[in-house]
Amino acid sequence: MARRRLSHLLAVALGIVICISLVSCSSFKISQENFEKIQTGMSLAQVTAILGEPTESNSVDLAVFSGTVSKWKAGGITITIQFVNGKVVAKQFSKGDK
Repeated sequence: MARRRLSHLLAVALGIVICISLVSCSSFKISQENFEKIQTGMSLAQVTAILGEPTESNSVDLAVFSGTVSKWKAGGITITIQFVNGKVVAKQFSKGDK
């Protein structure tokens, strides 16, 4: 019984370590280097492959026009990217206090 409980605790601890590692890795994607990889005309899927999922996103759809502003935030860095009809049209990098 003690062996089974120890085994369960080790499995839970390993799960926690893996989750923390995944969250930490995603914040490493939000960097000046990766920001420089983002080019006008890229799709949201291409940007997400580089930066990961956005921290926040707001969209507007009007007839034949759709616009989205997405932000990625981590460690005092904010990357803001504007999409029109699903393609990058503008980007901004800002670094401030955590």
